[in-house]
Amino acid sequence: MFDTFNGYYRGKRVMVTGHTGFKGSWLAIWLHHLGAKVTGYSLEPPTAPSVFVVSNLARHVLDIRADVRDFDCLDRAIREHRPEIIFHLAAQPLVRTSFSEPRFTFDVNLLGTVNVLDAALRCEGVRSVVAITSDKCYLNVGREHGYSETDTLGGHDPYSASKACAELAIQVYQNERFQRVSAGRDLAIASARAGNVIGGGDWARDRIVPDLIRAMEAGRDLEIRNPDSTRPWQHVLEPLSGYLWLGALLDGDRRLRTSWNFGPDEGRAYTVLDLVSKLIRRFRPPDTQLVINRDVTGAEARLLQLDCSKAHHELRWRPTYDLDQTLDAIVEWFVAAATPDEDMFELTREQIERYTARARDKGIPWAAPTECQP
Repeated sequence: MFDTFNGYYRGKRVMVTGHTGFKGSWLAIWLHHLGAKVTGYSLEPPTAPSVFVVSNLARHVLDIRADVRDFDCLDRAIREHRPEIIFHLAAQPLVRTSFSEPRFTFDVNLLGTVNVLDAALRCEGVRSVVAITSDKCYLNVGREHGYSETDTLGGHDPYSASKACAELAIQVYQNERFQRVSAGRDLAIASARAGNVIGGGDWARDRIVPDLIRAMEAGRDLEIRNPDSTRPWQHVLEPLSGYLWLGALLDGDRRLRTSWNFGPDEGRAYTVLDLVSKLIRRFRPPDTQLVINRDVTGAEARLLQLDCSKAHHELRWRPTYDLDQTLDAIVEWFVAAATPDEDMFELTREQIERYTARARDKGIPWAAPTECQP
């Protein structure tokens, strides 16, 4: 048999916080496919439907329903199940929601991250943590070139600011002196920053792909607020491949205990209008047209790109899909999900396999086959 990511995850005990969410479910499925023993720690699925439910993921992972804000519960779960590596994805993920629920957003995104790091540091069995934040942790000054890991953190909305705060907390917990004085041990910690992830099974509010899916299902027009906003759209498997590769390398290399951007190559950002137009041409909905109702509140920035050259050079990670391949995969997933008796767990695994094969064809190191025991 052959494996990827240097065969690192086969047989590993892995915890995913936020495993009932969109990205968390995809990550848990991929880890299971790699042979990991996956423990999920999360609240109920944030949407109905959800990838978690549609794919029957609870059959394949240890499913713990609890809140990352509950430190005692989280601490017990980590001590009991002793994951070797933790991927922390549990979060309040929506910019517009953060305006109506700012305290909740800071509570989950900042203090939830602190709880995970603190509990992990105090459990000897945990060897590494990959904490996922967001591309929006950067202070967005509207520049055209991408933000790099050394740029200023900050934000003018609760979501962005909470992610910047989480990054500052991560830097504290990464510090060798802090770890030694606080817990008397060493823990490998890295943060990963990505945003504008799209893919099959995203049904969140105020996101462009699920908004289109809901409009088509209801036979109504799609209203878009910011047609000219530019975002580094990427398939969900793109950043997940970066997280997994980082996690596989992290424990053995101190130089990797820092922050990392994962996104499409610069110059590959597209506007909201570009994205929606391409999707509508693929779905060809008979009763849905675009309606532009411009947002004058300024709740979301118009321009945002990441500079991922650090991941390119030091991890040799690169994106695999272009936008057309991304959209083809999204359409395939949603069409299958609407088909009675379709096995969405297997379909999702098939998409992971095809993505991996494409990455292998492009010579991306994480996808190189590694011989392993069956």
